[in-house]
Amino acid sequence: MQVFEIAPAGTRTLLFLLPLILIPIVIVTVVLGASLMGMKSARFEVSNAGLRLKGDLYGRTIPAADLIAGAARRVSVDPSSEYQPRRRTVGTGIPGYRAGWFRLRNGEKALLYLTDPTKAVYIPTRAGYSVLLSPSDPDGFIKAIRAVAPAS
Repeated sequence: MQVFEIAPAGTRTLLFLLPLILIPIVIVTVVLGASLMGMKSARFEVSNAGLRLKGDLYGRTIPAADLIAGAARRVSVDPSSEYQPRRRTVGTGIPGYRAGWFRLRNGEKALLYLTDPTKAVYIPTRAGYSVLLSPSDPDGFIKAIRAVAPAS
């Protein structure tokens, strides 16, 4: 009997596979890093221009005219609440931090920056979604939103 080993593959095969392996790892690392940094440094700026969400990939400015300040309120996000985030569409969902686009239990589309469910503030918008945030001072935040945005 004669045995013949397979001829070794060229280095071109390895060079082809290397990006296929490394690119997803780099993307996941960048997104996770941005989320972890956002969890620590996210902030909400209220001005006459509107509400600016800063912190990670989902930050944006929501014009004051789009906010329905009269409906802004503190809410419960416990499992039985209609404001409980049920399905993440595009976002981060790690223990203690949910950010990005979610569907709430009531079916509503919402942009979340939620860390502390006991400090959750709900703000509907005229843009077809709501905002659910955890500011450090929920009552002061609601007061600031009501000072710059239309009540209805």
